Amino acid sequence: MQRLKEKYLSEVAPALTQTFKYTSTMQVPKIEKIVLNMGVGEVKDNAKALDNAMRDMGIIAGQKPVATVASKSIAAFKLREGMKIGCKVTLRGDNMYNFLDKLISISLPRVRDFRGINPNSFDGHGNYAMGIKEQLMFPEIDYDKVDKVRGMDIIIVTTAETDEEAFELLKLVGMPFRK
Repeated sequence: MQRLKEKYLSEVAPALTQTFKYTSTMQVPKIEKIVLNMGVGEVKDNAKALDNAMRDMGIIAGQKPVATVASKSIAAFKLREGMKIGCKVTLRGDNMYNFLDKLISISLPRVRDFRGINPNSFDGHGNYAMGIKEQLMFPEIDYDKVDKVRGMDIIIVTTAETDEEAFELLKLVGMPFRK
């Protein structure tokens, strides 16, 4: 069993129950899924860009990404409806815990001048979103094989009702929030 899942069951869940006075174990918020999304703007100029982005995301997530398509045409961006413009991965279960553990303990500390992640990036319903400027912060990405530095969005979806509960959940799991 994963280190982070064990920590959640043995330390985080009881602490949350005590803090928020839950009467049932089903009320205790948990992390439902993590969605990684990478928009690839240069696809219209460079067809290989999407393949490279999908390769990088597959290595980071440990799971095959799905290409995302434009839902409508936008002439100003030279976009056609149905054109592939990015990729995404939804992580659940063991893959989710593995990725979160790797993000917290290895990847985020590798970022230069890292002072913690923004505690105000909750959406009002207990979900947390953060952006990453470059995929090189993940140790499994080989610097020599990267064609272009790309960023990505990481959305952590929880079952928490409020942002306060979600903040406490992520803080107890080990997310390094800025003071």
